[in-house]
Amino acid sequence: MIALSSPGVELDKIGESGKVKTIPVPMNRRISPIKDLISLFRLIKVFKKEKPDIVHSMTPKAGLLTMMASKFTGVSNRVHTFTGLVFPTASGLKKRILSLCDKITCACATHIIAEGKGVRKDLTSNRITGKKIEILGHGNMRGIDLDFFNKEKVLQEASEIRKRIKADEITTVFLFVGRLVGDKGINELIRAFDRLIDEGYNVKLLLVGETEPNDLLQQETLSKIHNSADIYFQNEWIEDVRPYYAAADMLVLPSYREGFPNVVLEAGAMELPSIVTDVNGSREIISNSENGFIIPVKDDDALYNEMKKFAASKNRFKEMGERARKNVTDHFEQSYVRGCHKEFYRRLIG
Repeated sequence: MIALSSPGVELDKIGESGKVKTIPVPMNRRISPIKDLISLFRLIKVFKKEKPDIVHSMTPKAGLLTMMASKFTGVSNRVHTFTGLVFPTASGLKKRILSLCDKITCACATHIIAEGKGVRKDLTSNRITGKKIEILGHGNMRGIDLDFFNKEKVLQEASEIRKRIKADEITTVFLFVGRLVGDKGINELIRAFDRLIDEGYNVKLLLVGETEPNDLLQQETLSKIHNSADIYFQNEWIEDVRPYYAAADMLVLPSYREGFPNVVLEAGAMELPSIVTDVNGSREIISNSENGFIIPVKDDDALYNEMKKFAASKNRFKEMGERARKNVTDHFEQSYVRGCHKEFYRRLIG
């Protein structure tokens, strides 16, 4: 097996393990015709040298370039997994360009996998491809290690985090994990949380992630993130996020689009219910009022109301967290997910 991606710390760590050969190929995340062409030629050179039996790509840009390069070099099994789609929430020329890129990816691939039912539906309803689209298992590519994601193992660290943010036993701690960008619903989250503070609720907000330059976070949002005494912003890379899950009472992920969000699965494994938006992936993990709540996209009021309901009586929702872990146990346990992928590869290579 060879792991190929843009160079970076993550790829270095995989290489240092000694289990997998790694090859760095710079790829620009955003549309950049000249850089993309250079990346394409580099990929072609790698595939000509390595002669792989299967090339399996993920993420939009890597998928487009990798599927093209593997087709040009005659790789027999060309697999792309759509972990999420960007074009459904875009508009105008940008939407047409993004959908065209996905069509080219599918045209070059011999096998197409969708990480969930919502992604598959978007691909078919928008006529991105007429090819068969598979879902392996119940969706999700990684699966959850339930022995690792166990809150009992990090209770001490969680207690220290709650002390650090001045959250006592009756304080309700909401948690967001991910990129702090506009399309993750951060503007809406901060406005909803601010209303709770104004009304005197005993709440804290943990933000674990990093902002991105030139993103559409409102200035008022950034000001409150950096200046509010009730918001704790962990803006450095966290190797182990489990203590933050264990320190919180509920995960909030009000994003505009998702593929199949691992953070919701991880939170569930740590016995956290989630408030999520009605988007692909999230709605396939959360059953409304069972292991969390589902709200409309970009709806400040709906988000505020669910956060308020939980903050007013968090103990009433304890069973939600238990059901959240059971859902992950039943459908997304890591060995099961890995087994589904191994069986898929076995089918390809006979």
